[in-house]
Amino acid sequence: MSDWLVLVLAMLGACAVVVVITLVRHKRAPADEDPSETPDVIEYMTMWIGVVYAIVLGLAIAGVWEARSSAQDYVQSEAQALHEISERVRVYPPDVRDRIRGDVNAYVSYVVHTEWSTMSRDARLTDRGTALLQQVRQDVTDYKPKNEFEAQAYQPLLDQMTAADQARNARADSTGATMPPVVWWGLLAGAVITVGMVFALQIRRTKRELVLAGLFSATIAFMLFLIWDFDAPYSRGIAVTAEPFLNLFPAVTG
Repeated sequence: MSDWLVLVLAMLGACAVVVVITLVRHKRAPADEDPSETPDVIEYMTMWIGVVYAIVLGLAIAGVWEARSSAQDYVQSEAQALHEISERVRVYPPDVRDRIRGDVNAYVSYVVHTEWSTMSRDARLTDRGTALLQQVRQDVTDYKPKNEFEAQAYQPLLDQMTAADQARNARADSTGATMPPVVWWGLLAGAVITVGMVFALQIRRTKRELVLAGLFSATIAFMLFLIWDFDAPYSRGIAVTAEPFLNLFPAVTG
């Protein structure tokens, strides 16, 4: 099922629950009940709970968005470091240069076509990808420069190799969910309490209030969906892609 379909169903479901409960409550309410007599303290508590929950939702969205942005930066850094290695080895002898570039391309191709799907599905990297990057490291570190010009390129290549390895490790750490389960329980409980306060205010007087109550609950469902979607940067609808690799290594797209 598409993530966007899940979003639509969640928003429609939230609206339906509020509308159905409100209509049922309206039919079962005593004939002499006056909705205008809602105590001021309930209105104050509803406002306070809504403000606090809005702050919590904002912090949660900011946290998962930052994690997603960091995940995208890790991919960009890894691709850029590998691209620098592939370009800087042009000062090496043709056989060494071609071997390093070939191993870099093999690693990138594996990441794009195989490891990425594993990472999205299982939230982990593969041993094969680690081995291919290790082969690139061996190619770079095992070569002994034969002149001053090659020696000047050797240390920058090692620095780029280190940057690629660090970016891969960071990508591995960011594959899973970033929100602890206890936070999710708090968000869901807060949503139930916040929407539940709508009924404490006796929202049943006009169709306009009924529509606003439904839109209010749908908005909360939408915000929770965004948090859930951003919580796994590589796996869900608005996911981080391998585009940086494809942009810098167009030959691996085939």
